[in-house]
Amino acid sequence: MAWTKIPPENHPLFRAALPPDRRIETLQMFGGVAAKVNGHLFGGTFGRSVMLLLSESDRKKALALDGAAPFDPMGNGAKRSDKVQMPESIMDEPAELRAWVRRAFEYAATLPKKAKKPKPRAKRK
Repeated sequence: MAWTKIPPENHPLFRAALPPDRRIETLQMFGGVAAKVNGHLFGGTFGRSVMLLLSESDRKKALALDGAAPFDPMGNGAKRSDKVQMPESIMDEPAELRAWVRRAFEYAATLPKKAKKPKPRAKRK
């Protein structure tokens, strides 16, 4: 996928699709909004849609959707085997978007918690 600027109207759509769970952490990433649980990035706005971390069975179902593709953030064929770029049409279907985001969240929540990386210490002058 060639780089496409994320439409700003997609940010609130993605945020509204997130399950109401205190474990979810949102962050700004590459001009968009992303979400993590237990240190695992499970979804975010990218291009004109969202990319989602999905279980193997859900990945197969998602990739069968018209317009879905393996997530290739650089557009150079270096696809992320565990993430799917969802079809653009999902942004027009709030219930479907919510359902897929929930699947990604639920899958990521089952993964072992990632240890937080220590922040680099400031150098003294």
